[in-house]
Amino acid sequence: MTTTTDLNQLTGDYVLDVAHTRLGFVARHAMVTKVRGAFNEFEGTAHIDGSDPSRSSARIVIKTASVDTRNAQRDGHLRTNDFFEIETYPEIVFTSTTIEQKDETTFQVTGDLQIKDVTRPVTFDLEFTGAAIDPFGNQRVGFDGSLQINRKDWNVTWNAPLEAGGVLVSEKVTLEFEISAIKQA
Repeated sequence: MTTTTDLNQLTGDYVLDVAHTRLGFVARHAMVTKVRGAFNEFEGTAHIDGSDPSRSSARIVIKTASVDTRNAQRDGHLRTNDFFEIETYPEIVFTSTTIEQKDETTFQVTGDLQIKDVTRPVTFDLEFTGAAIDPFGNQRVGFDGSLQINRKDWNVTWNAPLEAGGVLVSEKVTLEFEISAIKQA
């Protein structure tokens, strides 16, 4: 396995390696613990311009029905009109609008995040975790990042009050990205 950190060598078009990428989320439950989940079906593309990262771009499309919190009852509830309304809104879409290099391994990504019928701009940092030629001859790149959003900003508003005060599901949700992408020929 050969590794590189020379961004110029990485210029090209990439697709997400779904088997080695995690698009997840974390939300507080009952004000006392965190529930983690992920989406199992998605696709994504990126163009990396190693000599001028500002000319790079990315797009990810997530199938909302693929939500997985390792609890069938909760997953079923998340698919209903209380949360993702998967029949009406089968996809969550992120499309980058700008990418800026902050330092050697950190990129600030800004783009439009569409959840349900709302599209809003978001900005988050992505850390370049490395690049390598895998045993099959594929050029791979890795990135990690996270973003905290208020789900109510995207009309995901359902909740239930708790007897002792507070609510069942936090408004703030952390989106987590662990990305592996493969360069296309």
